[in-house]
Amino acid sequence: MFVSMLLCHSTFTLAQQYSLQQLQDSALQNNAAIHAAHHDIRAAQQQRKEAFTKFFPSVSATGLWFNANKGMAEMQIDPNEIISSANLPLDQIPASTMTMLSTMLSPEVLASLSSLTAPMSVSMLKNGTIAGVMAVQPVFAGGQIVNGNKLARVGEDVSRLKLQLSTNEVTKTTSLYYWQLVSLQEKMLTVKAVEALLDDIVKDVTVAVRAGVAVRNDLLQVQLRQNDVRSQQLKLQNACSLVKMMLAHHCGLRDTLFTVSAAITDESTVLLPSPFAASVQGETALPLLPEYRLLEKQVEATKLQRRMEVGKRLPSLGVGAGYNYHNLMERSFLDASKGKIDRTFGMVFASVSVPLSDWWGGSHAIKRRKIEQLKAQEQLTDNAQLLKIRMQKAWNDVQEAFQQVALARQGVEQAEENLRLNRDFYKAGTCTMNDLLQAQLLYQQARDKRTDAFAAYQNSLLDYHQAVGRSNFL
Repeated sequence: MFVSMLLCHSTFTLAQQYSLQQLQDSALQNNAAIHAAHHDIRAAQQQRKEAFTKFFPSVSATGLWFNANKGMAEMQIDPNEIISSANLPLDQIPASTMTMLSTMLSPEVLASLSSLTAPMSVSMLKNGTIAGVMAVQPVFAGGQIVNGNKLARVGEDVSRLKLQLSTNEVTKTTSLYYWQLVSLQEKMLTVKAVEALLDDIVKDVTVAVRAGVAVRNDLLQVQLRQNDVRSQQLKLQNACSLVKMMLAHHCGLRDTLFTVSAAITDESTVLLPSPFAASVQGETALPLLPEYRLLEKQVEATKLQRRMEVGKRLPSLGVGAGYNYHNLMERSFLDASKGKIDRTFGMVFASVSVPLSDWWGGSHAIKRRKIEQLKAQEQLTDNAQLLKIRMQKAWNDVQEAFQQVALARQGVEQAEENLRLNRDFYKAGTCTMNDLLQAQLLYQQARDKRTDAFAAYQNSLLDYHQAVGRSNFL
């Protein structure tokens, strides 16, 4: 981060001077829009990682404890009826029946069945515990998992392209503020130069009035022009202060005690680039543009969304395994005080889900996704043409701005010569003060026009580089 550095002394303060590249670097590190774009990228990365977990088994654990006010399963057992139905003594009851009874009754109760005559009431499942762990591995889900991961990667690519767009926008805004401030500083220098020129003219006119070769009205005209220049200087100072505040906020600077460096009068900084955005090379430049690649990602995303919509209507297959525990069964049907039997068991299973009625509404959802995909494809084709037009316009603007800079430089040279001649003519008495002040005004306007033309050229050059996908040129 570039921070304003001040060397404070008792009589003066030296402010930090920044170049355009330094300010752009600071803006890319501190601007809120760039931070938001980075947050979006990190969120998209987490979404992609979340989608990847769908390839792995889902593991779940369940537990249940209950205690009812009475058994959920109750029955009456009549030993006499059991024995009479078998029509055999207890020791001659078939093994299958005895096996069934042994699972229900304790050995002591089973041995005493012959002595029991009254029916018995049996209650089960009054309380108990159930627990289990289960893992399910999806085998086929209609392509939803695969396409979902692809869609998540597309989302991450989109967030990165949006970061590039934000970077271009922040860079462009920084350049606009920078050259606006440079223009104001240069105009301030022009005003100071004009002020010095008017001071010289005041001195000459004052001497001429005292000598009687000039009228006092000439001196008043020059003084009025001085007041006008001072008013312009005050407006420029306020404008500089406001632009510095905006630039400091945009770039994350701590204060506005800084200046910017630029060489408006350096002719080597004004070079016409090669016509990279010519219509012949438009197709080559298109893939470099983040706007075009975003449109391509939109088409890809709608295609994947249509596939996922189809996948929702296809059968899904999964396999799994589980391990379970329960203690629902009593050790004795007739004597619950003997405790419960702990049971554990494992199992494997396979599940198939086939949607049937979903195809009715799903067919319309699939058609809607197809329409969205067609719309995205048409937007790609249409906006591609608009991007080519933007390339050509940007190149035309660069050429025009380049020519304006050349004309403005010629205008400054002509205005300087015109001012010099009118000053000599006034001293020789062959022109009026109005002519001299008009020449001074034309000189000031010519310098301001050169300043504005140079700033406009630099901004149009940045627009051109971004229009042809060369945003990192500067």
